Amino acid sequence: MTVESTAARTPRRSAGSKAGTTGTKRTTRTTAKKDAGAEPELVQLLTPAGKRVKNAEYDKYVAGVTPEELRGLYRDMVLTRRFDAEATALQRQGELGLWASLLGQEAAQIGSGRALRDDDYVFPTYREHGVAWCRGVDPTNLLGMFRGVNNGGWDPNGNNFHLYTIVIGSQTLHATGYAMGVAKDGADSAVIAYFGDGASSQGDVAESFTFSAVYNAPVVFFCQNNQWAISEPTEKQSRVPIYQRAQGFGFPGVRVDGNDVLGCLAVTRWALERARAGEGPTLVEAFTYRMGAHTTSDDPTRYRGDEERQAWEAKDPILRLRRYLEASNHADEGFFAELESESEALGKRVREAVRAMPDPDHFAIFENVYADGHALVDEERAQFAAYQASFADEGGN
Repeated sequence: MTVESTAARTPRRSAGSKAGTTGTKRTTRTTAKKDAGAEPELVQLLTPAGKRVKNAEYDKYVAGVTPEELRGLYRDMVLTRRFDAEATALQRQGELGLWASLLGQEAAQIGSGRALRDDDYVFPTYREHGVAWCRGVDPTNLLGMFRGVNNGGWDPNGNNFHLYTIVIGSQTLHATGYAMGVAKDGADSAVIAYFGDGASSQGDVAESFTFSAVYNAPVVFFCQNNQWAISEPTEKQSRVPIYQRAQGFGFPGVRVDGNDVLGCLAVTRWALERARAGEGPTLVEAFTYRMGAHTTSDDPTRYRGDEERQAWEAKDPILRLRRYLEASNHADEGFFAELESESEALGKRVREAVRAMPDPDHFAIFENVYADGHALVDEERAQFAAYQASFADEGGN
């Protein structure tokens, strides 16, 4: 990976922003034409080999990170990955109807999640399990929705973490409207909206970019570009890097190594500070990779090869931070052993909690579709009831 040079940056022209008016700070990135197979230019503070590299613009945002906090970031990623693995296994065992794995995206989520203040507000998609962890949402509360027993098991205002959004891209409009309200209230907090590379093709996202720019809303758009919108690769969605789209709307964009937790922490802190200071929106593209399937109903082997995944495994976000911790003598074997025990305990707690949940009401899907009922819904309910009955044994069991 290469660290983007200052010479590659062009002056920011951000509508309504102080820095955009004066041109004193440069943040909008351009990407030079590269040879096939070359790594993209992006902000990186920690290489895949675990080496810390300097960055004149972003080092200050992580300068105060202590060894204890580094171990905390590592712990967050390890436990989030374990929880995610347990959820995938539970779905395979029939305990969940579906699961959207975050495998490989831990650094993007933990780095950005730990950059938030308590009074900032988060609008997630359905894959932000790591951000939920950072906001103090109990992992077992995430699973009720995927089991079909609730619509989200937490109070959004209790953690400033909105319920998961299944409709692709709609949460960016929700975040923009909320951020406009924050600005009108005169608060100095910020809003962050998470979405994927696939959602960047949705009209809702373009509309949210327009509104946020025109109204100078204190919102950070955090795009986790995991390379695949289900089976559609990024190059089939955009002719330019996603972060460059911000230029057309009049606010800055930046691409960060999404597998570098320090880089994600620094860039998100910078973007949030801009928002709180009244400088408007920012688009952050976290360049990462979805190591697993889009959801447990997807088979990624049908559209991508093993060699691609193997190349990204070498950039694993957890492994690179472990290498850095070991090389810097910030963690010993005792720390890693204790964390392994904690990981096992979390897995057991998640399994027991899910198996203790009630079975979903299979007919609840037909409720509240129409206020006064509908003949077609009644017909579909009857057909589903007959289908369910077809699984009964001849003896009625």
